[in-house]
Amino acid sequence: MDTNKPAVCNSVAEYIAAAPAEVQDTLEKICSVIREAAPEAAEKISYQMPTFDLHGNLVHFAVFKKHIGFYPAPSGIEAFAEELAAFKSAKGSVRFPLDQPMPYDLIRRITAFRVEENKRKAEEKKAKRK
Repeated sequence: MDTNKPAVCNSVAEYIAAAPAEVQDTLEKICSVIREAAPEAAEKISYQMPTFDLHGNLVHFAVFKKHIGFYPAPSGIEAFAEELAAFKSAKGSVRFPLDQPMPYDLIRRITAFRVEENKRKAEEKKAKRK
């Protein structure tokens, strides 16, 4: 675990409060953007990271020494691959450097994409049960 990353927390608010002071505003803004895109999502800590859940995990994020890790699942990375090309990314994650402007609008759009994806999957699952 990164030394800049808060220890074990029980809530998103606790995670942000335990983060270094210089990144707390950024983390609050990320939460605000995610809440705006996913107003029905529940907040929780999963994998020791702030997580938003709606019919399953939507997105996670975490603070590290030099970046914010954003985890929108592989589908979220694939759907926005072109816009994420400027950032270091992997199958289900992307790193947003702390020394660059945070792409809040992109975070909002990726989260909205994941909301629609999770809702669709939940409806398909429900239809199969009938």
